[in-house]
Amino acid sequence: LHRRLCTSQPPPTSTQKRLGPPARIITRFLDGTGAEQLGQPMDNPYGEFIPLSNPFETKDGSNEARIIGEPLVKMAKLLSPIPNIPAVICCGLNYRKHAEEVSLPIPQRPTLFSKSPGAVQNPYDPIILPKSARDEVDYEGELAVVIGKKCKDISPEEAKDCILGYTIANDVTARRWQGKKGGGQWFKSKSFDTFLPLGPSITAAWALDASDLALTTTLNGEVVQESRTSDMIFDVPTLVSYCSTDTTLLPGTVILTGTPEGVGYVRDPPLYLKAGDRVEVEIEGIGRLVNMVACTKYRS
Repeated sequence: LHRRLCTSQPPPTSTQKRLGPPARIITRFLDGTGAEQLGQPMDNPYGEFIPLSNPFETKDGSNEARIIGEPLVKMAKLLSPIPNIPAVICCGLNYRKHAEEVSLPIPQRPTLFSKSPGAVQNPYDPIILPKSARDEVDYEGELAVVIGKKCKDISPEEAKDCILGYTIANDVTARRWQGKKGGGQWFKSKSFDTFLPLGPSITAAWALDASDLALTTTLNGEVVQESRTSDMIFDVPTLVSYCSTDTTLLPGTVILTGTPEGVGYVRDPPLYLKAGDRVEVEIEGIGRLVNMVACTKYRS
């Protein structure tokens, strides 16, 4: 009896029995019935995905999504990869060459600000130019970190165990609102609706070394940003650790790691987004985030 009491465990649920290996690619989409799905793309020409477990379904989260042994699913619409984002934390001035182009000193600590989770936009859906900021909207291609496990006060060495993976962000910014119109704070300039395209999917942290990835932003087919994540001043583990200092990072939190040189407002003449433009941000090992630009209200 004593041995049975010490070793007995609750029977596994049916879902637990069917969980397979961790997924390398996590994609969120709507299927043909309109139901939301998480899946890993199959290597076939039919646009099929193998279903995945939801790493965000428990309050403490998980640093992996696992393959579920169920029938394959076809995608009807691609969505941004994280549902119900609790917070978006951003790091400004985190590339050495970007600091040089804006003539600012290298920061001694990360410069943090936030964006509204309500600004998130799906891949291929348009960036909407606000009526209050039509002629000042700029692009900022960035690597985004997705927190998988609830964490606080972690060291840089512990950071990877809390990261679900990496995706691509465009930290769209209204430049005049970033200055005087925003009262000296950046939140409003970066939180207009659709000002945070994310996607197209998440590449698992275990499958990607984020320390030296190529990052390219193109505008209407012309390269406007071209760099590598090795130019970061504060690398991903350092940044995640700093963000967690006396602060709980919840599962699904997104951390934007900064943009490299080549932003539009420092050019002569300045280069701002206009209706009809096509913006693409590509990061090695993750994919390509594509969005058009529009002025009128968009209905999905």
